[in-house]
Amino acid sequence: MRGAMAAAAVGDDVYGEDPTVNRLEAMTAELLGKEAAVLVSSGTMGNLVSVLSHCGRGDEMIVGDQAHIFLSEQGGAAALGGVHPRSVPTAPDGTLDLATVEESIRADDEHYPRTRLLTLENTHNGSGGRSLSVAYMDAASALAHRHDLKLHVDGARLWNAAVALNVAPARLLQEVDSASLCLSKGLGAPVGSVIVGDPEFIRRARRMRKILGGGMRQAGIIAAAGIVAITEMIERLADDHANAHTLAQGISQLDGISIDPAVVETDIVIFELRRDDLTPAQLSAGLKELGVLLNPIDSTHLRAVTNLHVTAADIERVIDAFARVLGSRGDSDSDGVRV
Repeated sequence: MRGAMAAAAVGDDVYGEDPTVNRLEAMTAELLGKEAAVLVSSGTMGNLVSVLSHCGRGDEMIVGDQAHIFLSEQGGAAALGGVHPRSVPTAPDGTLDLATVEESIRADDEHYPRTRLLTLENTHNGSGGRSLSVAYMDAASALAHRHDLKLHVDGARLWNAAVALNVAPARLLQEVDSASLCLSKGLGAPVGSVIVGDPEFIRRARRMRKILGGGMRQAGIIAAAGIVAITEMIERLADDHANAHTLAQGISQLDGISIDPAVVETDIVIFELRRDDLTPAQLSAGLKELGVLLNPIDSTHLRAVTNLHVTAADIERVIDAFARVLGSRGDSDSDGVRV
C-alpha cells in the first residue's frame, strides 16, 4: 500500500485531473453498482456531504438515536446545514422499526419541517457491528421512496456487512440513493472515504465537499492506498470477524464480563463489565500496561475492534491479558496489540 502511494500518478483533483483519484472513484462506483463517486477525507465528511446534498436548510432527516451521524459527528448537519434530525429508537440489531419510521414522516404542513431523508448505518457501530440484511435494506428503500424520501447509508463498514452476509456490496446498496464507505478501518488505508450515488447527486456532493474545505490537490497518493484497499482487503475481513468471535468467546468466560458471543457478527466486540471492584477505565488502564489498547465507551461498557494487524495469536494474548487484569488466570507475557 505504501509502495502504491509512493508510485501514484497525481494531478489536481479539484479540477478532476488526478488520474489515480479518478480511477479509484470509477472502480468504487462500479464495485458498488452506482454511476458515480467522489473521494472525501473521512467518513464524517462523507456523511455530512451526503446529508447536505440531499437536504436544504430547514429540511428534516430521520435517523436512529444510536447512529454515528446522530451521536458522534458533532451534529454537523444541523450546525452547518440547518438540517433537523428526527431520531427514532435503534433496535439492538441496529435496525430501525420501519413502522415507526413511517409514522415519523411529517405531513405536508407549514408548521413542520419537510422530511427529506432517511439514514441507516450498516454495519451498525453502536450495536456491535451488526449487519443489516438485504431484505431489510430493500424494505427501508421501498418505504423511503414510497414517501418521496432519499435513503443515505452510513456504510463506513458496509464491506464488513457484505462479507458477513456473503453478498456483493452492491447488493446491499442496490435500492439506496447514496452511501459513504470508509477505505480506512477494516480495509487498512490510512485515510479516506468514498461517496457513491447518481451523477447529479455526486455533482452536488463535489460542491458540498468544496465548501467544507474538502477539495484536494494531488490526492492520488491517498487514492492509491484506497485502490489497494478495495482490491486486496475486502475478502480478508472474514479473518477479522473470526478473530472478533474468538475474542468474544474467550472473554465471555471471565469473571465480570457480560457478552453473548452469538451477537458478534463482524469485527466489533462490545461488552459489559460487571465488577464492583473495577471500572471500565481501570480495566482499560490495566490492559494498557500489558500492551492492549481499548477504550471504555460508557460507565459500564468497553469496545474492542479487530483489524488486519491483529492475528489469531494476538487474540489469545489479549484474552490472557484480560484474565490477568481480572484476576482470573495466571501471569504470562504480552507483546502488545491494539484492539
